[in-house]
Amino acid sequence: MTTSAVKNNLLPPGLVSNLQQVLLSRKGGEDEQSKKNGDDSDEKSSSTSPSDEIESNSDKDDLRPIVLVTNGDGIESPGLTYLVEALGREDLYNVHVCAPQSDKSVSGHSVTLGETVAVSSAEIHGATAFEVSGTPVDCVSLALSGALFSWSNPLLVISGINKGSCCGHHMIYSGVVAGAREALISGVPSMSISLNWKKDESQDSDFKDAATVCLPLITAAIRDIKKGIFPKSCLLNVEVPTSALTNKGFKLTKQSLWRSTPSWQAIPANKSAGRFMSNQQSLGMQLAQLSRDASAAGAARRLTTQRKNFGDKEQDDMDEDIDFRAVQDGFVAITPLSLSPHIELDIQTAASEWISAALHTEQ
Repeated sequence: MTTSAVKNNLLPPGLVSNLQQVLLSRKGGEDEQSKKNGDDSDEKSSSTSPSDEIESNSDKDDLRPIVLVTNGDGIESPGLTYLVEALGREDLYNVHVCAPQSDKSVSGHSVTLGETVAVSSAEIHGATAFEVSGTPVDCVSLALSGALFSWSNPLLVISGINKGSCCGHHMIYSGVVAGAREALISGVPSMSISLNWKKDESQDSDFKDAATVCLPLITAAIRDIKKGIFPKSCLLNVEVPTSALTNKGFKLTKQSLWRSTPSWQAIPANKSAGRFMSNQQSLGMQLAQLSRDASAAGAARRLTTQRKNFGDKEQDDMDEDIDFRAVQDGFVAITPLSLSPHIELDIQTAASEWISAALHTEQ
């Protein structure tokens, strides 16, 4: 399934106008309620929890859909910043952020058990934000627990925008996909977004373009979650091509079987490298995995040598509906991912019908 490219990546004017009218019509009630809130402020304890602070925000926030944003690259990553800016551009969403304090991009679905995690507030324009000394899964789990935010659940969880493709088996390693998966496990609709970053070609501003391109899809998801017609049994993994604004459109894809190739290299046995593979000291060597080629282009280069798990046959070079092939060809690839492979066909069908209808409406 392929749709034409979204030429106007801004929100539909009609949708913006209608929501703005609703907000304006309720402004009077909000001001009156704000006064009441001010009268009650003296009764609050001087020691407040993070959720208490959020509850003291303007009631205007209660009128907007709540969107939780996390990622795998860390709280200061440009992908997260530009995504939050795009969501707050029209003041239509109540954006909350709970993201790792540092880069956890290849953490998979790891969680922190039996240890404490540190949480502190963060400054991100247009959002209530916290940074966590844990993994993306920790962040989503903590955010949905009610320990940080006063709401019970957000309407949608978005994990991204990741620096680098998360196609194929890289989804297993990916922290950004794991963040969205944790939301799905908790019963909250979610999507993960990645940009096919190319070294020496891509730049931070490309994340802004990627966020703009994905905004119509996010808008459609929020609209249909409210209607109860958004797919409930899967998350959507969105892969944006390198040149986001010149994309060929959105395309429903399948997860491919390729995996990134690890680059293991021997390193000098000195103090600075002593923490790497310390259990291998008896072998007289130390090794470190320095990088993984996780780009769609790298996947294409290995296509002829990649083999399927079943039947030991080469992956079909002509299959244009696999994720990295679509990204390499310039499409925004949307891959539905389920928690149970036994219902994959049903999920693929449901997701395909929703994506087709949603993108047709947005255009």
